[in-house]
Amino acid sequence: MTRVALIAHDDEKPEMIDLAQSYEATLSAFDLVGTGTTSKRIMAETGLTVERKESGPMGGDMQIGAEVAEGRIDGIVFLRDPLTAQPHEPDISALLRICDVHDVPLATTRTSAEYVLEGLARDEADD
Repeated sequence: MTRVALIAHDDEKPEMIDLAQSYEATLSAFDLVGTGTTSKRIMAETGLTVERKESGPMGGDMQIGAEVAEGRIDGIVFLRDPLTAQPHEPDISALLRICDVHDVPLATTRTSAEYVLEGLARDEADD
């Protein structure tokens, strides 16, 4: 089953919720994992189940990065706030780098998220 990670910075959580609601049917076919509050909010506002990791600043980004390195993540939607400095910026950079190293698709905007989700759904249907 396709495994997708969902992560959103605080200012981007409303956009993530809207994306999850709009793509609920697509996301329901995936095994979902996400960082703490993002996962909690998605589950509260949709019918989706998301495996919760720690929040990003508490190591959640690194937990998801470890799964990428283990080959357990097929794609990531990480709606980042590019205008606000994050206290765990080194963890964020490491996650982005590990996605590049392992050729895992990573979307950081709503538009790129839609492309990644639609592409992963097509791959899932082809299997």
